[in-house]
Amino acid sequence: MTRLTGSALRVTVLIGEHDTWHHRPLYSEIVHRARAAGLAGASVFRGIEGFGASSLIHTSRLLSLSEDLPVAIVIVDTEEHVRSFLPQLDELVTEGLVILDDCEVIRYAGRADGKPGETDEKGKKSL
Repeated sequence: MTRLTGSALRVTVLIGEHDTWHHRPLYSEIVHRARAAGLAGASVFRGIEGFGASSLIHTSRLLSLSEDLPVAIVIVDTEEHVRSFLPQLDELVTEGLVILDDCEVIRYAGRADGKPGETDEKGKKSL
């Protein structure tokens, strides 16, 4: 199990929902590569409205012509691990925004074996 507390680096990647890498969603490729690189974790968040460098507004509102909603992929790990992953992001993200922020990890905990429904050493049941 990965341990992560204290100073860390957060990378946020902002792309479009329909951006792809070899016919696969780009956000999925980034998450899978982050896992393969041994990073502490990655999450994908779907936005409801936004615009980027093109100034074209993408929204989930009814009657909108745009369905390519904004997506944010957030990865937090040590500075060393995140910076070693940046060349892969440079390869993958041809349109979008990549942001680095210093952050502090207060708590990072997961299931010991990754199996939902079992209890941990404190008697808490995992989901």
